[in-house]
Amino acid sequence: MKKLAIISAIVLGLGAASCDSYMDINQDPNSPAESNMTPSIMMPAAEMNLAATYGNLMRIPAGYYTQHFAQAFGTSNYVDYSQFTMSATRSSTAYSQMMRGALKNLQTIRTLAKEKEEWGTYLAATSLRAFGFQALVDCYGEVPFTEAFDVSIPSPKYDEGSAIYAALIAELDEALAKASATDVVATNFLFPGQRAAAWIQFANAVKLKIYSRESGVASVDSQIGAIINEGNLPAADVAFANCWSDESGQMNPYFSEEFSTKFGSTQINVVANVAIIGTMLQKDAEGAVIYEDPRLATFFEPNGSGNYTGSISGTNFSTSDSYKSTYWCRPVASYDMPVYLITKSEIEFFIAEYYARQGNHDQAAAHYADAIAASFATAGVAGAAENVAFFPYDKDNYKKSIGIAKWIALTGTNDFESYCELRRLRYPAFGTVKGSDMYNLQTDESYKPELYQPGTLYTPIQVDGNIGDNKLLERYPYPSSSTASNANAPKFTNADYTKPVFWAN
Repeated sequence: MKKLAIISAIVLGLGAASCDSYMDINQDPNSPAESNMTPSIMMPAAEMNLAATYGNLMRIPAGYYTQHFAQAFGTSNYVDYSQFTMSATRSSTAYSQMMRGALKNLQTIRTLAKEKEEWGTYLAATSLRAFGFQALVDCYGEVPFTEAFDVSIPSPKYDEGSAIYAALIAELDEALAKASATDVVATNFLFPGQRAAAWIQFANAVKLKIYSRESGVASVDSQIGAIINEGNLPAADVAFANCWSDESGQMNPYFSEEFSTKFGSTQINVVANVAIIGTMLQKDAEGAVIYEDPRLATFFEPNGSGNYTGSISGTNFSTSDSYKSTYWCRPVASYDMPVYLITKSEIEFFIAEYYARQGNHDQAAAHYADAIAASFATAGVAGAAENVAFFPYDKDNYKKSIGIAKWIALTGTNDFESYCELRRLRYPAFGTVKGSDMYNLQTDESYKPELYQPGTLYTPIQVDGNIGDNKLLERYPYPSSSTASNANAPKFTNADYTKPVFWAN
């Protein structure tokens, strides 16, 4: 596996003198004295840690848990993920990098900006910090927050996820109250050259996501309605884009990890899953194509024969010589692909869901269609109206129609958010077909993708014994990098693997 040496390189990546050196995440920068730290020195390094963690280390396992991805023939790097497994050790790299490389530095930026009353920068750092902490809560349920960066407390307590969500909203509201649209913002990659207006919209989008995530367990529709009625949300996708180059250490981190050959490796791990392929490319009983989603070609490469084929969760097909790497489709990826934080499509899906809960199904259907249109626009293809007709909004089961449509849309942009929404909306649901029905490891029978039920999940051929049939991994075990030296870390039992985080109850 091509590992990025990110943690040591930019946890305190404060001394870069140019954008290229900020981006060189495989080289230690020169660090200035603490007294010389400024938000403009610190922000790009903090952003790149967040991008590398969220856009790669969190994206890859989520892609397997959502059954967007499966494991390629002959390699085993992520077979555990495809079996719905996550270990305390496996998750530690992402946790440590997010905590120390991104969130700790963003907290320092907030402190410096507040001291100098640089409210645009204060809002930017607060928004990214809220985004990162929400991602950790969504993985673990509980993480250190109030005591996380207090050097006088070697064993910080783990705060409840609901309390962290509330604190993040309060921090965002405080920062929004201080910032004006014309305020200057420190050097950054997310909105380079922009003043605080763009960050205000992003902060509102983060609030919308937080509230929407907890909408099933808290009375937050009035707050969501206020954000929607204000209308000051991003009009386009929010992503780290136009900041990557085709050089080692400066590429999109997901591409660098899984697709680049600049590290001397040609190993293939991530391939398409039969679930997403079978939903985006649907056939009748005779094998004739009923519907082919135009986004399919922008999400996945055809295989060596020019066809779209998806592998099955829970194995790497290592028992057969029939299914070499060229048999499966690979995700479309490039060195300069964006790291999406939140897309216009996601925003529209959240709005559609809000109106559905209010019983305003005309508005819900309109925003559902807008969400799919936005996804098609991001993919750069036509055919959104035909897609809506094939996957129509269902007022009698809006969670199902929104859940499946969002699952498809997020395939090409944000597998981690898809994993979160899958656990919240509970769609796609598990069908009656299992992975073992589609491929038999014992007899090495040919795989049978025609058995897959479109728009469903399935139990992997081999599944983690703590998860079992027709269930998802609901939360990550607490990271060993935190618990090993933290006397206040909660205990994690085998039953906790299928215990939903607070918003998924």
